[in-house]
Amino acid sequence: MSNSNSDHAALTDVFASRRYFSKFERITQHMNRVAAVMQTEGDLRKDEVEILTSYVQGIAYTFRALSMKYLLVGRDTGQFFGSLAMDIQESGFPVFNEILVMANDALQASRHLANTPPADTLKQQMVEQIISTREIPTKLQFALSQRLYYEELMKGHMFWAQNDPELLWLEGFDERRRYLLHWAVYDSQVNLPTIYLMELEDTGRTPLPNDQRRWPEVQAHLMGQALGGLKLLTIARGFDQGFDDLHPKRLRRFHVGPMYSHTFTKQTGPIRDVLLEANAPKGQDWALAWTDETLESERVTQERAGWFGTVEREVFALDPFSGRGADTGATRMDRSIILPERPYQVLAEKNPPGFAAVTKFVVSPGGRVLRY
Repeated sequence: MSNSNSDHAALTDVFASRRYFSKFERITQHMNRVAAVMQTEGDLRKDEVEILTSYVQGIAYTFRALSMKYLLVGRDTGQFFGSLAMDIQESGFPVFNEILVMANDALQASRHLANTPPADTLKQQMVEQIISTREIPTKLQFALSQRLYYEELMKGHMFWAQNDPELLWLEGFDERRRYLLHWAVYDSQVNLPTIYLMELEDTGRTPLPNDQRRWPEVQAHLMGQALGGLKLLTIARGFDQGFDDLHPKRLRRFHVGPMYSHTFTKQTGPIRDVLLEANAPKGQDWALAWTDETLESERVTQERAGWFGTVEREVFALDPFSGRGADTGATRMDRSIILPERPYQVLAEKNPPGFAAVTKFVVSPGGRVLRY
């Protein structure tokens, strides 16, 4: 890795790059298993698990596409070509600009594929070059890697910089309907995927998904407020005040990451010592943080609207312990960490301050996830 500044690094070595992408391929698989464990233990409903695993799968597809794009990084391909830029200080994920460039590439993927020979043709040309010249067909390998990259983009279902709100009906038909909204962003400040779930009640005349006025306004409003620096209380109150006939009952935000690895990131504090002492074998030198913020409506009040009307306003419950609710802007905040057995054993032995309240999801060599 070569440093571009104190926070970002470029994966310029082909073997380091492939290890990095292989690591995330395994991590995203474990994240789906963690969601299943949370469902089993009642922390997530089935519909919430399906939504979260869909976003996690989008993250996995994003990493798969990027792994194709940078498959030959560090090799002489005959063209000036960069390397993956990752945030080694805050997140361990690719920097925000990588996601923006990928979105732009997706818009032009069909044109690139039309101007590139099919994969089978490129492979045949590689064989012919190896036989005739006894040289490694690096340029053809590069062309194939770029074709595979654009083919992945054409398949879709990536985790983009902005993933617009979608709506799932829960119950109710007439005067009060209940929906589950979900949306996600790649937070540009910390270079991390962030997923939002909002449960709301709709008392409008027209059901929200069929309302050509309110639904676009709701989507624009939520995406405009999808900032990691905003407290859930600020987001929920702004939504409650902005839409008189939409009532947010619960708002949940998942921060996926940071990912820590002694090989790839410059972590500080106890997790650094844990990963250093674990000296884990290949593929097990990592830990992934997972933060779940939840804000719930405690009760409803009536507020005057116009000359004679009233509207419902939500009163949200804040964390009552040690006055933290005012600081976090949430009813509760749960922190978790996913890590392999070897780092977990060191973490359990050291038992550093601040980790007692952190839920540990431990991945066995066989892929089984246990909660501690």
